Amino acid sequence: MKKILTPLIAIIAIGLLMFLPFYTGAYFLHVVMTILIYMTLSLSWDMMLRTGQLSFGVAGFFGVGAYVSIVSFANFGINPLFSIFLAGGFMAVIAWALGFVVLKLRGIYFAITTLALTTVFSVIIRNTPRLTGGASGKVIPNVIFQGDSSKIYWLILTLALSTILISEIFSRTRIHFAINSIRTDEIVAKSTGINIFKYLIIIFIITAAIQGVTGAVYSQQYGFVSPETTFSLDFLLLPMAMALVGGIYSTWGPVIGAIVLGFASEYLKLIMPYGHLIIYGIIIILIILFLPKGIFGSLKNKIQSSK
Repeated sequence: MKKILTPLIAIIAIGLLMFLPFYTGAYFLHVVMTILIYMTLSLSWDMMLRTGQLSFGVAGFFGVGAYVSIVSFANFGINPLFSIFLAGGFMAVIAWALGFVVLKLRGIYFAITTLALTTVFSVIIRNTPRLTGGASGKVIPNVIFQGDSSKIYWLILTLALSTILISEIFSRTRIHFAINSIRTDEIVAKSTGINIFKYLIIIFIITAAIQGVTGAVYSQQYGFVSPETTFSLDFLLLPMAMALVGGIYSTWGPVIGAIVLGFASEYLKLIMPYGHLIIYGIIIILIILFLPKGIFGSLKNKIQSSK
């Protein structure tokens, strides 16, 4: 029964999401697009965390991807859709090159180095004004699909569903056992023949490419980039909070966390325009304190213990 029910629920959910622009208004569609963007970042952050490496480079990879897409379109006339793929490929190459250095680090050293990358990328962008617009940023004359919100929504939905699919592939193949083993004990993993560097760099490249593509889509949606907004730590802290609230080390934890915090944030903005961030922060702290495994992890444990 479970084998039939799960795919059936997934098909219905995807169908409802695909047809969302036909039965909802522009405001709600915009909220869902924002949630899907942060969901993608949250899931990609969690995928790297599953290896035991805490990456703070999300905002940096997101920002570089955004700039690659806007600059390639504005300066070289590359098709906006192709520029998004270009941003993903560019970030994959950058992550591959950086991986040979940063993946030798562990724990807090890896986390601080990846955080520093965001600052380094931002400084480079600010100091190349002819190419990137410098501190003022860059604006493009037309956003992607001429601003058609339905087409932009389907693009963002495709990105989010593709990231969920990649995460599920990681969870259901030998990669899952390899990265779990690496996270638990690297020495034991190495002694069993697991090539630690190979798996770490594969995950690092894939997650950086996803974050770069997400930045590219986001920049094409709004048609604007600037060092201050595009490299904002909001693109690191919010995805992390969503994964922690939903539950780390799983596909559905970050998905649930993004939905819960995304809608909670919008609701609080409506009822408390000047104090919503305080309540938002309190909600995050309370969930992390009382549900240390997140919403998904706690529900999963409860269901398993009741059997």
